[in-house]
This record gives sequence, C-alpha cells and structure tokens, in this order.
Amino acid sequence: MPFKSHWTFAFLILTVSCCFADDDHEMEEFLKREYSLSKPYQGVGSSGSSHWELMGDAMVTTEQVRLTPDMQSRQGAVWSRIPCHLKDWEMQVHFKIHGQGKKNLNGDGLAIWYTKERMQKGPVFGNVDNFTGLGVFVDTYPNEEKHIEAQKKRYTPRTQRIFPFVLAMVGNGSISYDHERDGRPTELGGCNAMVRNLKHDTFLFIRYIRRRLTVMIDIDGQHEWRDCLDIPGVRLPQGYYFGATAITGDLSDNHDIISLKLYQLTVLRSPKEEEEEEEDEITIPSVDNMELLRMGESEEGMSGIAIFFTVLFSMLGCIFLIVIGLVVYSHWNESRRKRFY
Repeated sequence: MPFKSHWTFAFLILTVSCCFADDDHEMEEFLKREYSLSKPYQGVGSSGSSHWELMGDAMVTTEQVRLTPDMQSRQGAVWSRIPCHLKDWEMQVHFKIHGQGKKNLNGDGLAIWYTKERMQKGPVFGNVDNFTGLGVFVDTYPNEEKHIEAQKKRYTPRTQRIFPFVLAMVGNGSISYDHERDGRPTELGGCNAMVRNLKHDTFLFIRYIRRRLTVMIDIDGQHEWRDCLDIPGVRLPQGYYFGATAITGDLSDNHDIISLKLYQLTVLRSPKEEEEEEEDEITIPSVDNMELLRMGESEEGMSGIAIFFTVLFSMLGCIFLIVIGLVVYSHWNESRRKRFY
C-alpha cells in the first residue's frame, strides 16, 4: 500500500505541474554559437574566418571587446558577419561602462543592434542614422537636460529622467534618431539604469518572441532581471545582423562588451498562428499602434508653469469674449427699444 500511495502522489504532482504550465515551460532555448561572442574571442578582428568583425577604434583584449577607450571623439563596433534567420530569439549582453569622468561628465553610451545595415559608422552611438531594424541604447549623457538648462528652462518631476537610461527604437530606414531629445520622440519605452563604474557585472536582456519585444536589465549584482520595457506588435524581418557599437564625443568612457550570447527560442504555435504568420510576411520593420505609444509626447515637454499660463490665458480669453458679447448685445438691445418710441 505505501508503494502504491507514493506512485499516486507522484502522479498528482505531475498532473498539477502540467496544468499550470505556461508559455515559458513550453519554450526551449538553444545557444547559437555562430551568432554569439564570448571569451577567448578567437580570431575576432584578425581573421576572415571569424563570425565577428571589428570596426573603428574597437579592439580585443583577453577580458573584453573594448568598443571605445576612455578618450574623446572615438567610435567602435563589433558586427556579426552572418545574417540571423531565427524567428524567435533572445540576446543576453554582458557589458561594462566605466571611466574617469564624474556623473554627467561622461559619454556617450553604447547600443545593441539587429539591423539590415552593418559596418557603417554614424552618429547614433556609432551606427548610421535612419537605420533599418532594432536598436537598444544605453544612453549615458542627458543631451536634452543640458539643452533645457542652457535655455534656463526647468524640467518637471514627470518629465525628468535619471541617466544612464536604457531605451529601444525601431527604424524603417527613414526615421531619424533625435539626439537633442535623447531619442524621446521615437522610443518604444525605457528605464533608468545606473550602470557606470560598478564593481559587479551588468547585463542586458533582449527577447523577441511572437512579435513581442521585451528588454530587462540585471545591474544590481543580485542576479535578478528587472523589467525595462515590454512592447507587443513589434515586427522585425528575418535576415538582419547583430552588432554592438559605442561612441564618445567631448566626454568619454570605456565601453566594453564581455559577451553577446544569442539563444534560439522554440515556441509552440497553433496551425492557425503558423498560417497567419506565413501570410503576413514582414519585409519592413514596424510597430503596431505606434501612435498610442506616442500619445502625450507633445504634453510631456510642457512644464507645470507653462501649463498654468496656458490655462490662465485661455480662461482670460474666454472671459474677454463673453464681456465683448454682453456689450454688443446690450447696445443692440438698447437700439432695438429706441425704434419703438
């Protein structure tokens, strides 16, 4: 009887586990070495047989791929040579940003890319503007905040950001990244991430599954992922390239990549889902309902004082129109009475 009871209990546990299984349990992940970069970086930057290629001021050491040194006016990159044709994937980035500069006296940041273009220098964290694909940026310098300060304007608590800041953007080849506003007009979402000069490891997590983009960070040394953004309806074509870039200007930092690990995700799909995705082939990157994400963008830049005066002058304008209307009506009514005498 005890033996039979043990088997019954085991069967119940298995049944309950199956009942509570979700998508994560149905999903498997496999490391794809041809799209991954890790120590000892064999052949990177020196051999045509390597899967990764260096550009600009990037250099390989035994400990990291340094995209830029802590020097002014540098930019560097490392790009995959192989286009990625995976439908669902996950990228885990082990990175480090450090330098001699004090807070907000450092820059400019690094970016992780999945784009049609590769190996092209440019102003967007070392990559070209008007790119085609996905960019996830670790922005370490508040350009807009400095611009606002120069104009002697003020941020409100609702609009002010704490830097460094992680954000994501999808480009279709004609959308420009706005440096002056730190990418706010085109961002999908983001979060603050205090990643500079930390003694522990820092990680960035990018997952693309079922046309849903999720970004998380692990920067507190607790080995726990923290949500940064989660956006459905993100449409990315297959066959683009992964890369990492960084840039410095008048201010600088060391921007290091320790590893880029790409995992293929296998997700169960119904026959209907498979059919719908085959019929709706993605050729140009886009985001569904992008206008909803941008709602409130124009209001975001207005300070509390600006809103107060806008409302005040609107009310005064209404009162003025009412007074004018009453005066005109009074004169008209008086003239009308005189005609009867």
